[in-house]
Amino acid sequence: MKKLKYLIIPCLMAFFTSCEDDFIDLNPPSEITDDVYYKDAEHFLTGSNNFYNELIDWSYLGDLTDHGSDLIGHKEESPLQDYSRGNTQPPENESSYFDDIYASIRNVNLLIARAAEYDGDQNDIKEYVAAAHFFRAYHYFFLMQRYGGIPIVVDPLDVDSPSLSSSRSSRYQVTSQIISDLDLAIADLPSENNIGTNDKGKISIEAAKAFKAEVLLHEATWMKYVGTTTDGDGTTVGAGTAGYNPANINTYLQEVVTLTKSIMDSGIYELWDYNNVLNNMSSYFLFNLEDGGSNPAGLDKSTNKEFIFYGKYDYTFRQSRQLVSHVSSGRLKPSRKMMDMFLCTDGLPIDDSPLFQGYTNASDEYQNRDYRMRAYFGNHEANNDIPADGSVLLNGENQIGTFSQKFVSWTWPIYRESREEGFDLPFIRLADVYLMYAEALYELNGSLTDTQLDESINLIKARAGVAPISNAFLTANNLNLETEIRRERTIELFAETSRYNDLRRWGIAEQELNQDIYGAVIEGTAYESNPALYDPSLYFYGEKDAQTGDGVKSCLLLEPASVRNFSRHNYLYPLPTAQIALNEAMLQNPGY
Repeated sequence: MKKLKYLIIPCLMAFFTSCEDDFIDLNPPSEITDDVYYKDAEHFLTGSNNFYNELIDWSYLGDLTDHGSDLIGHKEESPLQDYSRGNTQPPENESSYFDDIYASIRNVNLLIARAAEYDGDQNDIKEYVAAAHFFRAYHYFFLMQRYGGIPIVVDPLDVDSPSLSSSRSSRYQVTSQIISDLDLAIADLPSENNIGTNDKGKISIEAAKAFKAEVLLHEATWMKYVGTTTDGDGTTVGAGTAGYNPANINTYLQEVVTLTKSIMDSGIYELWDYNNVLNNMSSYFLFNLEDGGSNPAGLDKSTNKEFIFYGKYDYTFRQSRQLVSHVSSGRLKPSRKMMDMFLCTDGLPIDDSPLFQGYTNASDEYQNRDYRMRAYFGNHEANNDIPADGSVLLNGENQIGTFSQKFVSWTWPIYRESREEGFDLPFIRLADVYLMYAEALYELNGSLTDTQLDESINLIKARAGVAPISNAFLTANNLNLETEIRRERTIELFAETSRYNDLRRWGIAEQELNQDIYGAVIEGTAYESNPALYDPSLYFYGEKDAQTGDGVKSCLLLEPASVRNFSRHNYLYPLPTAQIALNEAMLQNPGY
């Protein structure tokens, strides 16, 4: 952390212009330094606008999605896949995930410190200070999810700052700091209804509430299911359990319910459901929404009232500059586990539903299923290797028989080439709020009323074309409510940076990540009967019998459980060794 003493506020290129509708004015002055900046209210506006450049962006797509998890059928050697296999080793440096985050925190701290010294009207800058508190909470939550307890720095650091040699605070102390910052943000941020068209994408009070709900749900369930098992070796207070209070579990969960319900009842947001004009493909086109040319119905971003906290992009003013469509299509191909998780339209799992059509042809398993299955994993219409029966060639590069379409531009690469995409990057959307509400209620009470089901996950199911659930339905079909809530979250938030965090906070990462990972069903399918579709010699692990929706079938084995050794110490990433070398008071996470 000592390298932080050299940092000043970065002079970043503006990625939006103030003269166009639907964009944030983020133009900074040509030079920004600690000594000359934050003298006028406009400086605080520009400083807070710069923080939006420090959000997670599309460059993190390959690292922070579900890539490498139990839901993905694409296998390769990569850091995130090594992580899911339990093979992570302490890196010397981790700039994007540690150094750069603390640099961003330093920039936030400077604005907050200068605001305390500002001799103008505090009302003129309170919104920008509130945004700064939000971003500090955002950065600390990112660090805590990755590393657990980390050093808390709330002042801009000087060469001799004590924080440069401080020990790690516990995760509970970091959580307290995050909550404090979010409460300050919520007090002075504007409502979404009061954010002008030119500033859409800026943080609203509703975004801060939704983010606070995410933090509280994460920590409540972590304390409930993981407890103190990852809290360090206990040799110092900072690396241990300081501030741990299990009574906070229900307190946090109750506030999650309150926060999410206030957003649900605000009338500001709604699920983006245009199934009637998009052939039931809303869950595909929502994630590549740009101008009217991005979908066959001519819908643009002005129709999207689902995104609450998101990164804003545009084809003209801020393209992704990353291989978004290319990476999503190839690296997010689903595992057999993911494909079989989608319910049939009658609301039943495929092994219980008479509507399930089996696997004989690749198109069969899509019949009578959750619309999101086709929206996420329908065979890409621009691909020329798809035979008449819908099967994708199993040629060594493809393992499951389909591609991913989530975050893939329509008719790619015809409409948008990779690096040119301008669709917004969702962090929290209304569907997520519904899911947090339902989960928090279940964790509190062990049940939901039918009314609570109808105002939350049943709304998501309706868009997906799946029958609603009720308590009577669950009982009649021997279904478990916790399983169904978690299923809904897994499917709805696929590839939105939730799977690893969810598995860990539920305390089941070892169980789920250490299983065999399967690809396409071979037995009884076109792959078995048509050698032109499938070359077994291209698959190292061959085939293995697996439980499917149609009984035990021989499937491609992509990775055996024997090479997957995820353990409890992998719940947290190792700290960069260079930082530990700089600060001997900072301990490494257990097991590394």
